[in-house]
Amino acid sequence: MIVFDGVCVLCSGFVRMVVRLDRKSRFRFATAQSPLGDALFRKYGLRTDSYETNLALIDGAAFTRLDSFVAVMAELGWPWRAARFLLLLPRPLRDWLYDRIAKNRYALFGRKESCEIPSAELKGRLIG
Repeated sequence: MIVFDGVCVLCSGFVRMVVRLDRKSRFRFATAQSPLGDALFRKYGLRTDSYETNLALIDGAAFTRLDSFVAVMAELGWPWRAARFLLLLPRPLRDWLYDRIAKNRYALFGRKESCEIPSAELKGRLIG
């Protein structure tokens, strides 16, 4: 499952990309603004007022920040799993890079007034 900021243009674009690449339909999705997304963010100790990370739950493990992106890409197979090279960066650097983008994502990529109406493909995989 991937929990994402439903009003963030960058985050929604990432979800659309995963839906397109996930040929085995492994992932389900929830917006952080949904009751399920809010509950999952709280469960994993994430802020529920700014959604500055997404949350990926894969095989019982929770991933956030850049580790979430890497874990999701690795599940999509080759060549996407090559994103694992990002794990070679020291965690403080990975977190710093991720945080710079996350804190400026609305200014850089835009923000929607509300969560978008999902496409037919995403609608069947959206939970919450």
